[in-house]
This record gives sequence, structure tokens and C-alpha cells, in this order.
Amino acid sequence: MSSCCEKPVIEESTTASCCGGSADDGQSSIDYLLWVSLALTSIFYAIHLLWPMQGPESLQHIAHTVFELINTMWWSVVLAAVFVGLLSQIPQNFVSAILGQGGSIRGLFRATLAGVFMDLCSHGILMVGMKLYQKGASLGQVMAFLIASPWNSISLTLIMIALIGLPWTLAFIALSMVIAWITGYLFDRLVASGHLPANPNQQPANENFEFMKEARARWAALSIDRPFLNEVYRESLSGSQMVVRWLLFGVLLAAMIRGFVALDDFQQWFGPGVLGLAATLLAATIIEVCSEGSTPIAADLMTRAKAPGNSFAFLMTGVATDYTEVMVIKDSMKSWKIALFLPLLTVPQVVVVALILNGL
Repeated sequence: MSSCCEKPVIEESTTASCCGGSADDGQSSIDYLLWVSLALTSIFYAIHLLWPMQGPESLQHIAHTVFELINTMWWSVVLAAVFVGLLSQIPQNFVSAILGQGGSIRGLFRATLAGVFMDLCSHGILMVGMKLYQKGASLGQVMAFLIASPWNSISLTLIMIALIGLPWTLAFIALSMVIAWITGYLFDRLVASGHLPANPNQQPANENFEFMKEARARWAALSIDRPFLNEVYRESLSGSQMVVRWLLFGVLLAAMIRGFVALDDFQQWFGPGVLGLAATLLAATIIEVCSEGSTPIAADLMTRAKAPGNSFAFLMTGVATDYTEVMVIKDSMKSWKIALFLPLLTVPQVVVVALILNGL
């Protein structure tokens, strides 16, 4: 089956695609969310760049937040878009061979490790995850990949070590991998039982496929010429548009919250008690935009609020309940049920681990 970002076969009736939508007459419609969000973020970015420390204080905070978040995330989003473009050129057999058989224990383990070692922010990894879904990864593998990856990148791991120390960082990584694997396993079991739809792009494993032999043959035949680069560029744009629209909207939302809610007020209510954990879960759901932005706040919850469980919950719940992730999953997989099962299966595990960590 072709992916939602490839040129579709013309049918009598078409619906909006995940890559921007198409009208019933076959003409592309305007992605208002993308262009309005892009325009507003550009305006606030320019305000901070050209007129810093001018205007009302709330406007300064909003403009500074937009400036800071865009500067923090742009490289990861661009890198992810390029990776998506390159991944589109890799045959499905190779992706399946690398990730292993969907629905299997080994396949989930490989997807979890791939997420841990992928050095991208949560929104960059989301683009890659959706491309893996189009390439036939099982629903459980995609979810394990998404949950394991956002703040477990090499760069953020080094930052976390500096902020909270090596033992806690290693504990957070191990616990996040366990939650990612368990969540992926539950998703695959729900698919097997018919409670969730299977990935329509998934194909049975080709037991006669020889990975190294095929890889050498493909590499020998590869020609990095203008048509190849143009195709990578086209797939990079089409594969990233859906995520970028929600990313920019998320940046605006986070900027508004930071503009009107002081960070000190945010931090003083998040102690290691049950109410502090509940407040942390709510805050993570509302303000999480990128892993780079959430990491320093999570460190403050550890060092200033003395609540390691809240720190872990802030990192993990932001990933599982981030509306950007939920909406992109819904758009890509055409299922509200799948999107809402992500927080439903993940958050209870995070709460249990957080309560245990706060009691240490």
C-alpha cells in the first residue's frame, strides 16, 4: 500500500490527506493551521530579534519563548525531515529486516533501542515514527519507538547527567525503555485481539530476504544524482508538513502559557506529594512542546522540588499526552482510538513509577 504522502491513485471521492489535504475536486486546499501558525511565530520571532525588551512584559515573554523554542528545535526538525526523505527511498523489506517482525518480542526490543539512540527531539522523532508506520512497522513498534526516544538522545542524556547526575539519568533511561516496551507490547496485543486496527502497510516477513546481499546490491546501483535529491527533497517536505503545523501551533501555545504564568509559580506547587504529582501531570500535558524545553524544568523538579518521581513524570507524560503527538497520530493513522490509547496505556505506568521514585 502506498503511504499517505505519495501520489494517490485517482478515485471518485477523495478526502483530506495527512499531508495537507485535498479537496473533492482534486485540487490542494490551503493548510490554514500551518500558514497562520507560521505567520504568528515569524512575527513573534521578529519582535524578539528586532525589538527585544520592548512592549508589555507578557509580549516580551511570548516573543522570547518563540525565539528560544524555534532556535532550540529547528535543527532537529530539519534533520528529521531529511531523514524522512532518505527513509522514503529505502525499500520496505530493509526497514522490516532492521526492526524485526512486527508483534514479536525482538521486534519491540529493536524498536525501543532505535528510539533511544535516535538523536532527535520529540517532534523530529514523530516524523520518523510516522514514516516507519508507512513502511510497515507494527503499531506496537511505532509506539515503543516514540515513547523511548524523545529525551533519550545522546545530547540530552549528557545534559541530564550534568543536571541531575549519572545514577538518576541511567535510572530514567532504563525506566523509560521498560515503559516503552510494555506499551508497545500492549498495543500489539490490542491489535491482535481486534480492539485496535492493524497497520495496513504491514506485510509478512520475507524469510528469503538476505539483508546484506540486497544492501550491497542496492548500494552499488545507487546513483546520487539530481532526480534522487529532488525526490528526497519532495518527500522531506511532504513528510514533515503535518508535524510542523502542530509543532508551530504548540510553540504558540507554550509561549502564551509562559507569557502569563510565571515559572516560579509553576515550580512551587510541584512537590513530591500526590497533589504535586497530579499538578505535574497536568502541567506536562499542557506545556510540553519539545524535549529540549522540558529537560531543564524536569531537572528543577528533581533538584529544587526534591521530587524525582515528578521529574520523571514530567518527561514521560509530556511525551505520552502531548497534543501534537496525539493529533499527528490521529491524522496519520486515521484513528482517534489509536491516538487516545497512547496516554491511556502510558500514563498509569508513569504514575506508578513516579510514586515509587518519590518514595525512595
